[in-house]
Amino acid sequence: MKTSNGVNKFPRQQSIFWIETDKIKPNSTQPRESFKEESLRGLADSIRQYGVLQPLVVTRREIEVPSGTVVEYELIAGERRLRASKMAELNQVPVIIREDQGEKVRLELAIIENLQREDLNPLEKARAFRKLIDSFNLKHYEIATKIGKSREYISNSLRILGLPEEIQRGLSDGAISEGHTRPLLMLSDRPQEQITLYKEIIYKKISVREAERISRSIAKEKARKKDFAFDQETRFLEEKLSEKLGTRVQIEKIGSKGRIHIDFFSEEELRALLDKIIEDDNQDSDEISEKDDLRNILYDEPINPLESEQPDDEDELTKNFTI
Repeated sequence: MKTSNGVNKFPRQQSIFWIETDKIKPNSTQPRESFKEESLRGLADSIRQYGVLQPLVVTRREIEVPSGTVVEYELIAGERRLRASKMAELNQVPVIIREDQGEKVRLELAIIENLQREDLNPLEKARAFRKLIDSFNLKHYEIATKIGKSREYISNSLRILGLPEEIQRGLSDGAISEGHTRPLLMLSDRPQEQITLYKEIIYKKISVREAERISRSIAKEKARKKDFAFDQETRFLEEKLSEKLGTRVQIEKIGSKGRIHIDFFSEEELRALLDKIIEDDNQDSDEISEKDDLRNILYDEPINPLESEQPDDEDELTKNFTI
């Protein structure tokens, strides 16, 4: 059955219509940022066999052009189904038509519709929440009410956007779970420890509970150092070495001796660490200067770059720290 506009009405569902796929414009505010080709092919196969079981949601607008009036449909929700339907070579898809109440309302509706379907990854959800706040000045509790979640859920999701880009990519790719972001966020004030814990989660396949234990342990150690006036020089050296080596470094001092613990998570990382630690005989003067700066910090004495790399008394040089 067709309406006066030439749109096929869905049987026994007066609010659902059949519309040609090439007349539906993609949604520019689509919260979903990635569409996996393999997943789309699987959905297309299902659509070929069973059809589109859940209607898409669109808005309808009439646009005046020199030749007359053109009807335009803009997608609100269902881009995966639309893409898969095109892959399945369907000419028409079932849709629910929402009244067009302006660009802002259309944007809000598009985001809310997609969020309510709960098939977005955590990062896509967080960015959608941020867009609602930035575009409509919505409060956390207002977003929570619209999508049926708690205010704390919205606030915690938004915190994900404060993670480093590397960790955000891992979350988006599924390398870590949303639960893993909680212990990682506990280390926001210690970025190097944060990245190191992230690598541990991936390479050691650490559970959320274990990651939380490690994170609490690091935070507790930080508090202990602060409360007991931990040797400022040693703490500075830990931070300096962590920054230079790109991994967690812990210094244990017992009197004038001690140990340095350096974390690595693969053979490749170990080789990279050795490259950074072992000096190249052919290094240029700038590299010598940089490494001598670190020596000056470690041994509290100037070293002439033109002098030999090896000290006269190697035991004296290494007595305080052993790896």
